[in-house]
Amino acid sequence: MSSLGTVEVSASPKEKFREYLATQKMRLTPEREIIVDEVFDNHEHFDAEELSDRLKVSGRKRVSRSTVYRTLESMEAAGLIRKVARPNGSEIWEHDYGYPQHDHLICRKCGNLEEFHNEQIKAILEEIADSMGFYQDGHRLEVFGLCSSCRKAPVRRHRKLDMI
Repeated sequence: MSSLGTVEVSASPKEKFREYLATQKMRLTPEREIIVDEVFDNHEHFDAEELSDRLKVSGRKRVSRSTVYRTLESMEAAGLIRKVARPNGSEIWEHDYGYPQHDHLICRKCGNLEEFHNEQIKAILEEIADSMGFYQDGHRLEVFGLCSSCRKAPVRRHRKLDMI
């Protein structure tokens, strides 16, 4: 995964989530706070099961799987994280808040995911939207194919009979 850096934001992810929850007449419980902290401790893509397992290993207060799933959905609604499709039909989560606009190259064979940013793609999409009278406030591009490792020919071992 490439390093895209961060974007300066006016509120921390935890503060933004607290504000969102208040609009939903909910509060930032200790369990939700633990989940937000764990998600934003590093910029890794993850699924809910991986996050749940990380929380168990970290030795923090016990957080149920159902709380993890519900909190991730709320964090998505708050604009903190977003889902990225996988070739097998599953989805993983990634940071959205505090990170620059970027796109993904996703290998259909091994599932490797590479992030990239390209100003030309952004400009082309803005031009298309403008020509159609459409106001674009963001985009999402997921390109599926084969990574360089999966495109390599398999190494074939010669059998003894082939050497005669």
